[in-house]
Amino acid sequence: MTLTVIKNDHTGREVWRYEGRLLERGPTWVRLEAHFNRDDVAAGYHTFRRGDRFVEWFYSDRWYSIFEMHDVDDDHLTGWYCNVSRPARLEDGVIAADDLALDVFVAPDGAIMLLDEEEFAALPLDAATRAAVWSALDELRRLVEQRHPPFDIIP
Repeated sequence: MTLTVIKNDHTGREVWRYEGRLLERGPTWVRLEAHFNRDDVAAGYHTFRRGDRFVEWFYSDRWYSIFEMHDVDDDHLTGWYCNVSRPARLEDGVIAADDLALDVFVAPDGAIMLLDEEEFAALPLDAATRAAVWSALDELRRLVEQRHPPFDIIP
């Protein structure tokens, strides 16, 4: 089954749309496979390449999504990219989430890098939303440190 993923900005305005193949679904989450559909992006900490394979988890009860990234050429693991967002809306054939700018990159060795802090700080968000974001970051750190899936393949 093909799903449409819609990434919105913090106001709910669509900024990116792509297709993914449903791999698994639970009551509050979806796991899908998609391929990076933009030109190569060298971000300093990682290069995203057109055609890289992503295994993606979206949650309707968590303030983040997780993207396990694999190289387009040989499919080796290149890391995880975690978008901090409002909980995803999982509707028939569509997954939509409002991105809140803050991101986490987890290297294949488990090193964690917090990204876009200044962009997040500049967003006009209320205190409750900011608290949920910081709580989500703590949860992501715990998942990585405890090697909880999908981070269980970190050496």
